[in-house]
Amino acid sequence: MANRDGTHFKAAHATVRVPGSKSLSQRALVAASLAQSDSVIGNVLASQDTAYLIGGLRELGATITETEDGISVRGTAGQLRNSGRDLFLGNNGTALRFLTALVCLGKGRYVLTGEKRLCERPVGALADALKEMGVDITTRNDCPPVQINADGLSGGRVTLKNIESSQYVSALLLCAPYTKKGVDLNLTGSVVSTPYIGLTMDVMKDFGADIRQTGLYEYQVKPGKGYCGRHYHVEGDASSASYFYLAAALMKKTIRIEGISRQSRQGDIQLLNVFEELGCRVRSGETWLEITGGNLVQGDFTFDLGDMPDMVPTLAVLAAFRDGQTVIDRVAHLRIKESDRLAAIVTELKRAGIDARELPDRVVINGGVMRPANIETYNDHRMAMCFAVAGLVVPGIRIRDQQCVDKSFPSFWEELNKL
Repeated sequence: MANRDGTHFKAAHATVRVPGSKSLSQRALVAASLAQSDSVIGNVLASQDTAYLIGGLRELGATITETEDGISVRGTAGQLRNSGRDLFLGNNGTALRFLTALVCLGKGRYVLTGEKRLCERPVGALADALKEMGVDITTRNDCPPVQINADGLSGGRVTLKNIESSQYVSALLLCAPYTKKGVDLNLTGSVVSTPYIGLTMDVMKDFGADIRQTGLYEYQVKPGKGYCGRHYHVEGDASSASYFYLAAALMKKTIRIEGISRQSRQGDIQLLNVFEELGCRVRSGETWLEITGGNLVQGDFTFDLGDMPDMVPTLAVLAAFRDGQTVIDRVAHLRIKESDRLAAIVTELKRAGIDARELPDRVVINGGVMRPANIETYNDHRMAMCFAVAGLVVPGIRIRDQQCVDKSFPSFWEELNKL
């Protein structure tokens, strides 16, 4: 089989399907829940994280039901309900940050909390921005539980400095159409995960909001033009697809991934460029892509993954099998994910016999021979999935907590078995 440029590809050894994008599912659910008319969202990710978000949005007055066509959402037109019950969000950091800003549009006391790890994940910068708008908000050492005495949200000009999570930005933008004055948001200092901000803007525009980027890190949302209900289709999850890039590379096979294409709007699709640089070949159609593994390129490489931190575990495991040193740089924000992923990655690579070390904002991995090991996941879905793929080529790699993949990819084990 030859590509247009004459490059030869093998027929796919296996075909897998990825679920709907977690990032797009959550943004679309929030916009639809604020909209003034009904929406139907197709291919929404069915996972623990989206279930917690849907539960929170229902508490705030949105009517969300499953239909044959997807998820039906009757929006609140920005008039949020206050049930008086705490919003429990599991370990869904995205939902916690999005709803922290969202409930400020309502009236009365709201409390947002979750599992132990969620209550260790920072939200202080977002709380400070909301205080600038006059919100009465308190946290526990800049972490949840978050308590808010809401009375609508004024909006105005807000500056965020040296943010450790782009979710703060997305949270403020998503609720901005329903503020009294709109929002002029300015980011200064270091900014990470910027593709996720672009994804938020795309979804807001898809649902009819008036949002524009006025500078490199400057965003303006006009008031008075809220979201309109619509039919919306969620594309496949680029983060979930990465585990099958890894499988193709390690097994030296061709794997077709259905539900995602190289033209995806998600920032994590850029990991394909890294895999190509390290010896893989890629081709793509409108609703699929294929990746073919070959001999991994040797030598020393440094990769900046500041804009796609969720891809660090995938690349770290690939690095373990490659002759040479791999430095994954500008990823300090991994320490506030579902686990301290920098520490977790290094600990588990060492457990499996690989030379790895962590620095404040990077990991350094020297390729070697991975040995059998019982891998701890730290209740982190991405740790489980990347090391499970390593187990395809290293007998004796065992994942201690397999169920944690339900957070983002409940059908992962079924799809992996196809390989």
